[in-house]
Amino acid sequence: MSFPLLTATAALPALGAVATAAVPAARRTAAKWLALLVSLATLALGITILVRFDPSGDRYQLTESHPWIADFGVRYELGVDGIAVALIGLTALLIPFVILAGWHDADPLETGNKRWRPTQGFFALILAVEAMVIISFEATDVFLFYIFFEAMLIPMYFLIGGFGDSAHEHGDEAAATQRSYAAVKFLLYNLVGGLIMLAAVIGLYVVAGNFSLADIAQARADGTLHMATNTERWLFLGFFFAFAVKAPLWPLHTWLPNAMGEATAPVAVLITAVVDKVGTFAMLRFCLQLFPNASKWATPVILVLAVISIIYGALLAVGQRDIKRLVAYASISHFGFIVLGIFAMTSQGQSGATLYMVNHGISTAALMLVAGFLISRRGSRLIADYGGVQKVAPVLAGTFLIGGLATLSLPGLAPFVSEFLVLVGTFSRYPAIGIIATFGIVLAALYTLVLYQRTMTGPVKPEVASMPDLRPRELLVVAPLIVLLIFLGVYPKPITDIVNPAVKQTMSDVHKKDPKPSVEAAK
Repeated sequence: MSFPLLTATAALPALGAVATAAVPAARRTAAKWLALLVSLATLALGITILVRFDPSGDRYQLTESHPWIADFGVRYELGVDGIAVALIGLTALLIPFVILAGWHDADPLETGNKRWRPTQGFFALILAVEAMVIISFEATDVFLFYIFFEAMLIPMYFLIGGFGDSAHEHGDEAAATQRSYAAVKFLLYNLVGGLIMLAAVIGLYVVAGNFSLADIAQARADGTLHMATNTERWLFLGFFFAFAVKAPLWPLHTWLPNAMGEATAPVAVLITAVVDKVGTFAMLRFCLQLFPNASKWATPVILVLAVISIIYGALLAVGQRDIKRLVAYASISHFGFIVLGIFAMTSQGQSGATLYMVNHGISTAALMLVAGFLISRRGSRLIADYGGVQKVAPVLAGTFLIGGLATLSLPGLAPFVSEFLVLVGTFSRYPAIGIIATFGIVLAALYTLVLYQRTMTGPVKPEVASMPDLRPRELLVVAPLIVLLIFLGVYPKPITDIVNPAVKQTMSDVHKKDPKPSVEAAK
């Protein structure tokens, strides 16, 4: 029996979460180091998956299959395609940086005689989220996926509600109320989506008789499983609604600015760079593969929603006064591009969407973590409270600028390649939608450059005059992300080589081919 690599990659952070939570309260530093070492070991397993995966091989590789709930046809089935491999790699890569960035974010605070925010719990919850996200990318049994798709809400709820940024800065009752509101809103939105999906999962079982993604897709391809048109459309909507909430797609997005605003910066990265990717990934893996006809039927409406997300998110980012909420609305705009690429139904669009998931995770992590370092120094998230930072902390300002330029998809940085592919793929089939979506690029330049101008340039405000530059630990967090942004901006081939075969399979699932160019190339 071969080594269960996929199980080990998800089980290691889960066991690490238990071990970290069990560290005695007096050994906070030991708990931090344990969590960091577990995350690095998980990264090593993620790299092993990457090395062992053969892009030219079977669609799902490193597979594992064991009976679980036999009476209901539920199996413990895991397998990865190129898209899953890329996102597992992103998750395993970002968690060590999240832990390092939040090294002091959960240290206990003294408020009178009150001690709170246990360090062990903070890092244990981060590892628990990592485990659940990874197994969600690996699961090829629909019911198994659903369990962890929902279960990850629990540790995220406690990370937002128990370790929020507002409490770190103020520790007052009003801040705690805002934090609780954000956590409950996050939970309720995603629970409603999950409950609707549960109904669709049950409906799928009634129609197909099992939960195996591969078996159902094969039966559909062979013609041995036929879904009535209305049945397929209702099931598709049940799945898509849950994924659109998680993504988040307009108008189901309103929980994200609250959650990111009240969470610590590392937890905000965990939300938008890691957890939310499960939603867009699931659109590719489940919606398109299980319900190809319904996916094509819903495409026009979904493309309109995606374009609204792009423009709406960017417009609201322009008007923000809060740094973290600005990044949140920018992420809503970026997720609009990802959904646009998925449902453009072209290989360029879907390759770009997958690459966008990876690049957005890296760029948002870089920008948000540097913003978190900035906020921790000044004690304010308001843009108006800053000015002239580049004169007193040039390294911090420089890394903030690179993260911002990546966010606006500057050529030479990683997000440009993915955004270009999404727009090319969209133009080739839906030119009007592509034209409207390009306005999001203009707005991104506006909100990013205005943010940098107002915080980093101009006269030095007295409150930031003594602000220290990035410390060695903070540089260790930011520098690798900046290097990756530049490397993947110049040479994205390592990722595209992995994801392109999986994209071709997805295009085949929905029986779509790339449109031919209107003008033939000269020979």
